[in-house]
Amino acid sequence: MNIVVEKQPKCVATLRVEIPADKVNGERARIVKGYASKARVPGFRAGKAPQAVVEKRFLKEISEELTEKLVSGAFDQALSQESLHVLDFGHPEDMITHADGSFTFVSKLTLAPEVALPDYKGITVTVPLAAVPDEEIDAQLTALQERFADFKAIEGRAAAMGDFAVIDYTSTVEGKPTEEFLGKPAGYLASREGFWVRLDEKAFLPGFAAQLVGINVDESREITITLPEDFQLPELASKEMVFQVTIKELKEAILPELDDAMAERLAPGKTMEDIKQIIRDNMSDERQRKIADMKVNQIVAHFNAQVSFELPEELLQQETQSQADAMVKRGVQSGMTENEIETQQEEIFASAGQQAVSNLRTNFILQEIARVENITVTDTELINHLAQIAISRKIAPKKFIKDMQRQGRIQSVRSSMAIGKTIDFLVEQANVVETQETTLDA
Repeated sequence: MNIVVEKQPKCVATLRVEIPADKVNGERARIVKGYASKARVPGFRAGKAPQAVVEKRFLKEISEELTEKLVSGAFDQALSQESLHVLDFGHPEDMITHADGSFTFVSKLTLAPEVALPDYKGITVTVPLAAVPDEEIDAQLTALQERFADFKAIEGRAAAMGDFAVIDYTSTVEGKPTEEFLGKPAGYLASREGFWVRLDEKAFLPGFAAQLVGINVDESREITITLPEDFQLPELASKEMVFQVTIKELKEAILPELDDAMAERLAPGKTMEDIKQIIRDNMSDERQRKIADMKVNQIVAHFNAQVSFELPEELLQQETQSQADAMVKRGVQSGMTENEIETQQEEIFASAGQQAVSNLRTNFILQEIARVENITVTDTELINHLAQIAISRKIAPKKFIKDMQRQGRIQSVRSSMAIGKTIDFLVEQANVVETQETTLDA
């Protein structure tokens, strides 16, 4: 068998195969013999029909099986002979049976990238203190108070920081309505009626709330703000936006006391001390999870800074689309409208592309580390993991595992588990430095 592999950029290779006539004929003879031993042909006892008759009757099936075996055998030999790590063998093309009986075909292969591993043991990662800061717990308690707040109309004075204003507004950029300037829908940036905004520097757009101070109910004011350089819509980055704002109502929040009566409203039978402990425990669990994520993210960032290699184009396109779909889904869940998503389509795909590159490179690096360190997943670990998933979905484990086998998804799960074990290995090997910083933004 003559096998030639021509490697090209971006993890692509062309496989050219020539199988000599004697091998083709030998394989065909074995297949025909197998059919003849079992075939039921009218006029003959089972397995007793002449091979020539069997071959004529089952010509289509024999030819298809022959092609499949020849192609499969060529792929196996290519893997062994060329030491290839193939992600996808593609679809054989230009399949020709020549006059001399030889068989040739060409196939486009997708190869795994060649990864030169950086140092991966003892990576330094920096994380904040594990203890939950008291101010974060206080902030959660304040948020609880605000959830149960009553709102009282403010009379006899103008708006002040800390108030809640109900406003109507429209906006312009360079003298044009925002949507006209953009040439597309602008969502909440264009206009709103009955819009609630807290007079707080973090509310709405930077600098907006502070300019509402001093306005009375039913009064209007022109507010000008300069959007940041990294604003989510590049067309508006660093632009001045002018808002025509009218305050319709002013309200102040009346917060309930943090006492046992409030605790009873939150969880019957619990005291406020019980509520505080629950909050502390939940925040501690969440903080530990985020710190664990920070370690992993810093290890991934280390790899992306140290290693660069080409990625399979088709795989990159698939991962980019997957990331974009996930971003859109999160946007919808957070309340973004279809128009708002459309206006950010280019930014979404640009961000998705960057994330896809990071994900795929990290995945291939982790797979290579798993291979070098002989990190594997046993059959028992795999079955137990699948059983846990099945139970969580209220499906019989045996049925779930059979369905996964039928869908060809078992190997993917095993690979994901191996990557998870590799991440755990890297975190265990990391040099963890705990700073005195308390915030998780550190």
